[in-house]
Amino acid sequence: MGVYNRDIPPAMPLTEIKIKTAKTKDKPYKLSDGEGMFLLVHPNGSKYWRMKYRVLGKEKLLALGIYPEVSLKVARDRCSDAKKLLEKGDDPSHVKKEEKRQAILGAENTFEALARKWHQKNIAKWTPIHGAKILRRLEHNIFPEIGKRPIKEIKPAEVLDAIRKVENRGATELSHRILQNCVAVFRYAIASGFAEYNPAADLQGALDSHKASNYPALTAQAIPDLLKKLQKVETTEQNKIAIKLLLLTFVRQGEMRRAMWEHIDWKAKEWRIPAENTKMRERHIVPLAKQTIALLKELQQLTGYSPYLFPSQNRQKNPIMSENTVNVVLKRMGYKGKMVGHGFRALASTALNEMGFKPDVIERQLAHAERNKVRAAYNRAEYLSERRAMMQHWADFCENPESKRS
Repeated sequence: MGVYNRDIPPAMPLTEIKIKTAKTKDKPYKLSDGEGMFLLVHPNGSKYWRMKYRVLGKEKLLALGIYPEVSLKVARDRCSDAKKLLEKGDDPSHVKKEEKRQAILGAENTFEALARKWHQKNIAKWTPIHGAKILRRLEHNIFPEIGKRPIKEIKPAEVLDAIRKVENRGATELSHRILQNCVAVFRYAIASGFAEYNPAADLQGALDSHKASNYPALTAQAIPDLLKKLQKVETTEQNKIAIKLLLLTFVRQGEMRRAMWEHIDWKAKEWRIPAENTKMRERHIVPLAKQTIALLKELQQLTGYSPYLFPSQNRQKNPIMSENTVNVVLKRMGYKGKMVGHGFRALASTALNEMGFKPDVIERQLAHAERNKVRAAYNRAEYLSERRAMMQHWADFCENPESKRS
């Protein structure tokens, strides 16, 4: 059993006045309050509460706080608590360290803390925009509900209640995406030793079913009418060129928005999209037809001052075109519910397949992931010559939809 130190000579108990008027000396000295507790006064004037005690014959020192942040009364209360621990056979220093460790652990094992660590660990797998969306949806919808809860204590009902609030707003698709993110966070917590089971995994069938829908898209026959409406719509020339470029190249909108002039190889007539700008995180080459080259040169007259093809037109914090710009213009053209920027990919894919181009060539130009890993291993060919011919034919077709494949 431990005992508090009685080696300090008995003295009159300390008072606030005695503590305040204690003068400094060349060396630290002690002002005893009795029964092991004392105030250590340093030459610089700082004053520390300490308690001497013994455990298994070994003398130890317990820090009780700093005066005046810790008053005489509070220091005595802490000293009294330490004596009770000694009477039970516990070491006050060990108990204090364990309480501190648990407090730190408690701050690190909340859902929000683990979710942010999971996000940071996986961020290299995502495009910057996609990674930001994932974190934003958690910050807006989940952290306010269960973010401060220790992750190992969270029950399925708590997760469901949080996600149901999203579902009740009519955001069914978003609620399913959030659930997927929560499942992944709990998996990470289990692998990291902070949780033992995944409460989100039990909710897979608890939400309203969401039927995935394709992006609305026009058919190739509608291209002439689209170009006529684009010519008349009230918007900037930069925005009109953006829509034409999506039609001619059918890249993803994010790839176009983040495109830089340095990615354009005028001599090779190629748009070389770096891996960090693509969904698949692999470099993608877009052969440029003569019509596309002409369009880019027209754009360069407008935005050549910027490193980006499509810089922000509203001096936003983001230096590039807004992700909503193309869809807003398409709605203004009368295509609400009929066509979105991503729809140009489906339009081109359908038309090129009907024209008889090889599916592998089309898929490679679309930069789709190959689901069959064995097939993917043997399908690394760039098909550049075939893709170059296909892209020129597509540009010719868009310019004159009556043309047929030769």
